Amino acid sequence: MRLSILDQAPISSNQSPREALQASMKLAQAGENLGYTRYWIAEHHDLPGLACSAPEVMISYIGANTEKIRLGSGAVLLPHYKPYKVAEVYNMLATLFPGRIDVGIGRAPGGSAEATNALSDNFLQQVWNMPSSIQDLLYFLDNDIPSDHLHAKVSASPVPDKTPVPWLLGTSKKSALLAAEKGLSYAFGQFMSDQDGAAIIKQYREHFKPRKQNDIPQVIVTVTAICAETSEKAEKIALSSLVWGLQRKRGEGTYGVPSIQDAKNYLGSEKDDLLDEMKRGMIIGNPREIKKSILELQDKYNADEIMIVTITHSPADKIQSYKLIAEGIISNTDG
Repeated sequence: MRLSILDQAPISSNQSPREALQASMKLAQAGENLGYTRYWIAEHHDLPGLACSAPEVMISYIGANTEKIRLGSGAVLLPHYKPYKVAEVYNMLATLFPGRIDVGIGRAPGGSAEATNALSDNFLQQVWNMPSSIQDLLYFLDNDIPSDHLHAKVSASPVPDKTPVPWLLGTSKKSALLAAEKGLSYAFGQFMSDQDGAAIIKQYREHFKPRKQNDIPQVIVTVTAICAETSEKAEKIALSSLVWGLQRKRGEGTYGVPSIQDAKNYLGSEKDDLLDEMKRGMIIGNPREIKKSILELQDKYNADEIMIVTITHSPADKIQSYKLIAEGIISNTDG
């Protein structure tokens, strides 16, 4: 069973953005040593507490400090960009790091309306044009542009020996069917979706049209998980992430992921139903509990791979969480 990492590059309350990005690089190194298949980093724009606005920059930094783990965007927010430029960037990364680059494609704005307007014109129109933009991106990545295409004489150079692997990221039936139509691998964001993921993935597999010979449908399911040596410790560590999520929903949380003590102080004696609701969307527990939940998710969603996002205040707690999960699942699978 394959496990991977999705990193949102959160900034803890005691970190600078530089320290948060350095922690992301160390997480990727740890993931490689622990046997994780891939490391993807998310794209966000002017969102308090999140450090990565340019995944391609971080991929270069991390690629130079790792050797084999696959690296990618989770995701390139395509409506902000021209497909040609995206293809150039990821072809260059694939030239630098052969056989290791993924292009995760998404359509969310990744930030506020103000940040969206600063980034791009006619964002909503570009969302509407996503099928066409994805097709153009595939033409450029495959270096196989039809002769009658507007950009037929253009190549997204440098053209790598091993093409970046495109994935479509989504949380809905619409994204799954688009991935199937374009013959793309599909990453379903279970951690941020309230829809029936199992049914969505089933439709993706049923409607999949191979883009190239021997292509088969591939599915990643992304979940939020926090693991520690005991259930009690995992619950304690998870409080930082839960309270930060609650603060952000309330328009607060601008200082980043709070410490466990600050999270406790924030809640006081308050019993928040929203916190309980958020907790139900996470997997929190000891290694045995986490392994059971992940294997159940894999079976429920018929997933080829589980991608894990973990937010903690302490970078050490985060790496330890990924370590315990890997020891319980990857090591046993390899053995």
